[in-house]
Amino acid sequence: MTFKSLVGLLLLPLLMASQDSLTGAKLEVHMHYTGAGKVDEKHKLFVALWDSADFMKGGDTAPVEIGSTSSKDGTVVFENVKKSPAYLTSLYDPKGEWDAASAPPDGSVVGMYSENPGEPKPIELKSGKTTTVEFTFDDTVTMNGGQPQVK
Repeated sequence: MTFKSLVGLLLLPLLMASQDSLTGAKLEVHMHYTGAGKVDEKHKLFVALWDSADFMKGGDTAPVEIGSTSSKDGTVVFENVKKSPAYLTSLYDPKGEWDAASAPPDGSVVGMYSENPGEPKPIELKSGKTTTVEFTFDDTVTMNGGQPQVK
């Protein structure tokens, strides 16, 4: 084994870890809710930032951070995102009662940043850079009995 290949082998774990650990990465999410509900200070759009697609499996997974906007076409910014890829889901509670700390209530509208329904789209982020995405959702999927259901 050459010195160069030995150094490369020793640095490989550091290089792999650096892909998961970001510094100064920012994610700017332009939200577009096209549903019928009223969005204002009491009826906000919530956006959850996930560091893994494991949220699709259920269980005790929790988002890394939750942001909100009080406009149907608002922006939520996540500063200092630590891991790439990132994933996004959205929630709108037409009753305006959700506290962002409990399970989504029945009747709330949920969305997922994706290209194919039911598959979260990974968002690749880079250290020191701002990544911008457009996230549109409507009233198609609502919570019923603790599970998302297509209308």
